[in-house]
Amino acid sequence: MKIATYNVNGINGRLSVLLQWLKQDRPDVVCLQELKCSDDRFPEHELQQAGYAAVWHGQKSWNGVAILAKGSSPVLTRRGLPGDPDDSHSRYIEAAVNGVLIGCLYLPNGNPSPGPKFEYKLRWFGRLHAYAQELLSLEVPVALVGDFNVMPTELDVYAPGRWRDDALFRPQVRTAYTKLLEQGWTDAVRHLHPRERIYTFWKYWRNSFERDAGLRIDHLLLSPALAATLKRAEVRRSPRGWEHTSDHAPVMIELG
Repeated sequence: MKIATYNVNGINGRLSVLLQWLKQDRPDVVCLQELKCSDDRFPEHELQQAGYAAVWHGQKSWNGVAILAKGSSPVLTRRGLPGDPDDSHSRYIEAAVNGVLIGCLYLPNGNPSPGPKFEYKLRWFGRLHAYAQELLSLEVPVALVGDFNVMPTELDVYAPGRWRDDALFRPQVRTAYTKLLEQGWTDAVRHLHPRERIYTFWKYWRNSFERDAGLRIDHLLLSPALAATLKRAEVRRSPRGWEHTSDHAPVMIELG
């Protein structure tokens, strides 16, 4: 099984890029973030034509997450992260696909920090900790996949000194990510590439992609049952160089 994550940065505006990549790599399961469209504007028909069924949790102009499955229908198990009934952000969706429980998430950015947005990020992370522990207790194959808006270590950012005060790199956020791993989750990319500088996001400005001045903020965390089957993990960099593309690249793992 091939599982991928891709922050599309607007699914309708970049639909041609998404469809081109799906045709090229043919992942079995795809977690999308930053749909930036309401539920009724999600391009379900076009994705079906490409061979993918989907479940989604949209929001006009902001956020939004979806899970795509090739040749099968994902079975929706949750829309929204538990722990705050007043949270209206579309940042979490979960579905069962071919015996694997997939949680797709778009963790808050948190900037500017300190401030209310950073506090919201930390609260969201706390809710994720609680729910992730609950998922592990099920003792079934689970993957938590998406844009975590965290660079876990200095190896995951091109110029660590410039990011010290950023909400994606502050010590509280990196500690929160580490605590997730300590629950028993495996960071798939870092597990197979422990010492490599690997990035998944490059800003549009100052030729960041051409200079490889990037960040690794898109992650696939695997429960022990899935981690034992991990064969391959890589960033699919080529779509980041296409015209009118997202500022993220897809990240894909293979289980077997």
